[in-house]
Amino acid sequence: MGVSIDTRTLMAGDLFVALKDVRDGHDFVADALQKGAAAALVSRRPDGVGEDAPLLIVKDVQDALEALGIAARARTGAHVIAITGSVGKTSTKEMLRDVLAGQGRVHAAEASYNNHWGVPLTLARMPVETDFAVIEIGMNHPGEIAPLARQARPHVAIVTSVAAAHLEAFDDIEGIAREKASIFDGLEPGGTAIYNMDVDTSPILRAAAEEHAET
Repeated sequence: MGVSIDTRTLMAGDLFVALKDVRDGHDFVADALQKGAAAALVSRRPDGVGEDAPLLIVKDVQDALEALGIAARARTGAHVIAITGSVGKTSTKEMLRDVLAGQGRVHAAEASYNNHWGVPLTLARMPVETDFAVIEIGMNHPGEIAPLARQARPHVAIVTSVAAAHLEAFDDIEGIAREKASIFDGLEPGGTAIYNMDVDTSPILRAAAEEHAET
């Protein structure tokens, strides 16, 4: 069974997760079931969906998706690498995917699924036999990265760069650096932190790395 949030790419047998973002996934549950979804994860019974429909009704769909991701992460012995940074996240993810593919089975999102629903979705889709998982983590506001890193529990965490992006949500670039450095909060014991020493805020990254990891 796969996990889908989009009826356009849903495959028969998938679990359809009715997230509410720009659009409400509950509006597409009937279509998902018609296309062969094994079940739908919902917070209410959508209009037009019968009482005998295979629905998993939960209090909060986002919380349930996170729980699925955490469970999928826990059941695999994969070596997990998490990446954040103002630039270079996706290209670094793709390079690592290519390099690691020669050493084992690699799991990584096909798109830049790096936000509050993208990270747990990527984790939830991880096959149990995965050898390496490469997880991209982004942010738009303070306090976003650390919870996602704790879901991923990486063995290696990478900060590619710190730049003046998202300054509308932060007082200064030092605040951005502290947010990026919070990826190290999720490291597994004995994990490895990798960061860019050429940026002006590298002392902030170094302090966080030394607190949480083998650098």
